[in-house]
Amino acid sequence: MTARRRALVVEDEVLVGMLIEDMLHELDYELVGLSTHLDNALTLARTAAFDVAVLDINLNGVHSFPVADAIRARGLPFLFATGYGSRIVPAEYRDAPILQKPFSLEELKGALTRAGMV
Repeated sequence: MTARRRALVVEDEVLVGMLIEDMLHELDYELVGLSTHLDNALTLARTAAFDVAVLDINLNGVHSFPVADAIRARGLPFLFATGYGSRIVPAEYRDAPILQKPFSLEELKGALTRAGMV
């Protein structure tokens, strides 16, 4: 039996975060953390045991790029979820999959596949 993959979700809208959690469960992922604030997200990005992270770019007006940097420094994959489209993503992060909100289960699965996680 293989261990379930673990995911970190960084999302400032709690209901959206819960929806992402449900989708991840459908894809056989275990949620290791749901963070709504940058400081907590940075702590989790540096210390939590996860296989992939789903990052909302805009956390109540603050960008989550420092979280992406912390995850990248650990050599772990992440993907961005945003309602603003890819234009908000600086060039140094364009290699990460980008999900346009709202997204479906199949779109999340596709982004996880592009991140090497499905």
